[in-house]
Formats: sequence, C-alpha cells, structure tokens
Amino acid sequence: MIRINSYLHREELLEIIRRWMYSDVHPADAARIPRLVHFNQAYIARYLREFAARLCGGLFGAEPVFRPVTVKGELKDCLAARPPYRNERIDRLIRDYTAFPGHYFRETPFHGWLVFVGREDEPAFAGSMRIKRDCRLAEKAARRITGRIFDRIRAHADQLAEARARRLGIQPGQLVTTPEDMRDEFLRAEAHLLENLRHGQAIEDGEPLAINDVAGLKLILPGERLGELESVLASMDGCSVLEREQHTGHYNAVNYIVRLEPPREALLAEPLSAGVVEILKRKGEDPEAAAREFAAFVRAGEPDVHLEIIVSDYQETLESEIGRCMHEDRIIEQRLRREYRGSMVKNMEYLLEYLFAFAASPRRELETLPVKLWDRYLPDYFDGVLKELYGIPGR
Repeated sequence: MIRINSYLHREELLEIIRRWMYSDVHPADAARIPRLVHFNQAYIARYLREFAARLCGGLFGAEPVFRPVTVKGELKDCLAARPPYRNERIDRLIRDYTAFPGHYFRETPFHGWLVFVGREDEPAFAGSMRIKRDCRLAEKAARRITGRIFDRIRAHADQLAEARARRLGIQPGQLVTTPEDMRDEFLRAEAHLLENLRHGQAIEDGEPLAINDVAGLKLILPGERLGELESVLASMDGCSVLEREQHTGHYNAVNYIVRLEPPREALLAEPLSAGVVEILKRKGEDPEAAAREFAAFVRAGEPDVHLEIIVSDYQETLESEIGRCMHEDRIIEQRLRREYRGSMVKNMEYLLEYLFAFAASPRRELETLPVKLWDRYLPDYFDGVLKELYGIPGR
C-alpha cells in the first residue's frame, strides 16, 4: 500500500506494512525489520552526501563542506547569522528571531547536515540535507494510507445513501440527507471496512502510494539559476528528474523529485557506523558480520532510489524557517486540517511508529502486534507500549 522510494528493498517493506495492517506477523519480521530500517538509514546518509557533493561541485565549482546537526535551531541560527543580502523584511525576521528564539521550534530534532561552499575562510551557507525522522515518516505514511482508506469509506457511504434513495423511490440527487444521516452512513461504512480488515479481507486497490522525500536536499539558490541547476542535474551520471513542482504564494519554492542510481560499490567502502553495529548487537547479532550483511543488503537492493530537492532563494528559505511559512507551523496546520479523524488514523500511525521503534529497541522477539487497526486505544496505552519496548517501567 505504501512504497518508500528512498529505501532499498522497498517492496519487501511494503509487504510487511500491508501484512501488519491485518495484524499478520511473520517469524522473520523481528530479524528483518532492523535491517530494513537501519541499513537503509545508513545507505541514505551515504548516497545523499555523495549526490550533494557532485551537485554542489557542478553548481559552485567547489567541494562542499558538510556539518552534522541534530536540532533545527542550528540551521535557523546559521541562516540568520550571515544573510547574503538585506532588506526590511529580512532584517525584521532576524530581529524577531533573535529577540524571541523560543518561539521558533528550535529544539525540533533534525537528522541532517548543513552544506557550505566557497573558497573563503568562512564558506557560504548553501543549504541543508536531511533524512526524514522515523516518527515523521510514520506519520506521513499513516496519513497517506488512511487518506486512501477514507476515500474508500466515503465511496461506500455514498453507496449507502444511493441505496436509501432507491428504497424511497427517488433519484439520489433528490435525496435530502440530514447531518445525522450522513454521519450514520459514514460510520456504517467505516465499520464495514474495519470488519473486512479484522477478517483479513483485502481493502486496498490501485497502485501503491509513494513517498519520495525521505532523503532531501534544500538549496539556497536565486531563481535565475534554476536553469543552471537543471543542466547540472541532466549532466550527472545515474540521475534524472522525475517531477518538477513550482510552489507560489504563501510558500515559494521549486520541488524536484530525482531518480538516482548511486555508485553502490564506492559507497560500500565506508565502514558501517558504530551506532548501527551497536543496535544490531543489542538484537543479538554478530557485530563482525554486520558489515558483510550491509554490503549484501545494498547489492541485493533496487539499483535506484528517489530523493527530493527543494530550491528557494535566501529570503524564501528564511521565510520557511522563521517566517510566514515556517515548516513547523505547516506541520501543525496539516495535522489540524485532517478530514478523517477516526480511531483508525491514529492506530495506523501507532502501527508504523511501532515498526520503527521496534527496529531501534533491544527487543528481539515479535510474536504479536500491540495495535490492531480495528480496535480503539487511548494515547496512554501506546505510551506504555513504547516504554515496554525499552524496558522502562510505568505502564
């Protein structure tokens, strides 16, 4: 149902998520999920840096410098510290940010790097790279899946309304439906779909939904250089632009989805990080075998991945971090705008968050899932589930 195109072995992960929606766990899931999560995270970090180095070299004529960061405040500080030009709006944004930094979600976790280019003693800030965090990926995947399910429920509710019109001997367009009737028909349609899930009857149809932006690069570039950027992309080996989307209005930027064939063998030369090795060790795996398993994982995976490039000039980038279209504000607004708010929405998010949390936890066994889409839970319950994964008392 959902394909994460920045990952390798994405069809396998798609199948696991699909099975978990029906509460169908296989014995191999406990060992496979940590590899699908952590090996992919390690591979993304490698191909994203390699791609950014080639792209920035073509655009700026210099090797970029990457500085790892862990919270958004480091990125916002860097943007505000050295503006390449000034005007009244930029000065106001920086002044407000400096006066009230706590208003700007500075502690938001950020798994990424700042990108600097130039031959000066202080290279210029050119943008940032990030890997979408597990909880944000789980939230986005859940929103996309439940959005499609909501369409199915609404279509079924419409069928119930049409049946009611036929019983009354009138055309559906002549049917006067009260809010109570609409709510009743929607709840009946939702109950029907949840019952199908409970009994393992397939509810999905059509092409799998795609998430293309787990790996992302955000560049600060004047609009007149977009043609140059596209020429550099077109000249890069193993790279092609699949989508180009222009955003104008409240949020001004150009988004590209790029298909990339990373140089796998070159990327495998880097040792596997101690963090990944330690996680697998906690799962009972042999640390010495981790590097060999990672290489086999990469070589057996798909040859291509997708990543996102967002391009905007300095002022629009500043607006997206501390101004009118601040990223964190957009996330909050997105959550509030959800049309479908049934219990299954949160359950889907719990289920996917559990998948990533299990991958990072010391838990080795996975016999049953603690969340079923057709049941109802309070957030307190899932808080206890996560604590139990890490052996924290308090449930």
